[in-house]
Amino acid sequence: MKTMTSIKRLTLAIGLLASAGSLVAAELSPGDVINAGNLSEQLNNTFEGDSIDSLLTDLQKRLIREEGLQITLKASEEIQLGSDYLAATEQYSDQATFNPETRMMEGWKAGMPFPDVTEDTPNAAEKLIWNHHVAQPTKNFQDYPEFAYLFIDDERGLERTQEWVLRRYYMKGRLGEESTVEGDGDILWKQLLYATYPNDIRGLGLFTVRYDSPKLDDSWAYLKSVRRTRRLSGGTWMDPIGGTDQLNDDIEIFNAHPTWYPEYKLLGKRKILVVANSQATSWDQDASGNAEYPIVDLENAPYWNPSDQWEPREVWVIEAVAPPEHPYSKKVMYMDTKFPRFYMADVYDRKGEFWKWMNYNLKTIETEDGDRGIVSNAGFTIDYQRRHATIFVLAANAKLNTEGTDGDSISLRELEQAAVR
Repeated sequence: MKTMTSIKRLTLAIGLLASAGSLVAAELSPGDVINAGNLSEQLNNTFEGDSIDSLLTDLQKRLIREEGLQITLKASEEIQLGSDYLAATEQYSDQATFNPETRMMEGWKAGMPFPDVTEDTPNAAEKLIWNHHVAQPTKNFQDYPEFAYLFIDDERGLERTQEWVLRRYYMKGRLGEESTVEGDGDILWKQLLYATYPNDIRGLGLFTVRYDSPKLDDSWAYLKSVRRTRRLSGGTWMDPIGGTDQLNDDIEIFNAHPTWYPEYKLLGKRKILVVANSQATSWDQDASGNAEYPIVDLENAPYWNPSDQWEPREVWVIEAVAPPEHPYSKKVMYMDTKFPRFYMADVYDRKGEFWKWMNYNLKTIETEDGDRGIVSNAGFTIDYQRRHATIFVLAANAKLNTEGTDGDSISLRELEQAAVR
């Protein structure tokens, strides 16, 4: 009897040891894939020492389980910012201050105004938003002569494509030049955003002036029907871009003056999986069909998931509370702690229900003057209520700090000429 009892105890002990062994975390390797079929078992595993459970946001887990998102792991690598960007931050950051009464930044000249924000810093969230607003690591001129919008339905796949131009020229915070300001100092940047293909929308777009103040943008649109430009209302920043799933406010995830949102909340700092050094070709203009856009999984429903590699990065989690007239109630955004760019945003409608997911795949390129800057290789705006997505894909000829351009060349005239070229 004692022998049988001992055998049972030994069997139970072996079973418990085997069960415990199966729960021991494994260290995953670059190239390993997290998907719906293995998510539950992968959550307990680690990558670069952190658990997969901690590296995924709740929304990412939901999208993996329910929406076909797959995450291919990549070893993290250091991101080298431009030397002029770093020099300006070091030289000028001690001159910038934040006024909590006006919610305005004062004294800024160039570089990041608030590079040393911590979770305990007063008004931390607003200071981080100001970093993003004035100190994009793109140098002085963001020149995208070709990018495409892909319109994707979750059942039919790729519906159509459009080709566009984006040119944003910074009049203030200029880097690597004798003066940090071009012009009278009232304008932060000028921007042209217009379509070039197909012909029926050629010239559709906006010329926008963003002021270095809470003043609403001045925006003009070209109307092909009457061959004239029309000045738009100041609320254009909240309007959709053409027939896309994006608002003007969604360019690079957040495109509003900091004071136009009434409140920001710093929800914390954490490490998550993002596409910080995009490895995929965004737009292969020599290919055709689905192969033309290898950065998107156009072969598998719902046809809008990114095909790239994800690495751990430490991010700030910032909630932006939208004004009452805005289509959104809030955006929860994930900003790199080393430089002010957002990787992702979870967007909620006026009822507080999840609406859209934005995911931007970043990469570093050499600027025209031999420095470095960061661009979006692709940007995914997925409307899960409408079951539709608009995906921005960047052509290989994107440039930063293009020489021979000044503020006068970014103008309403170029928008007018684009429609008749």
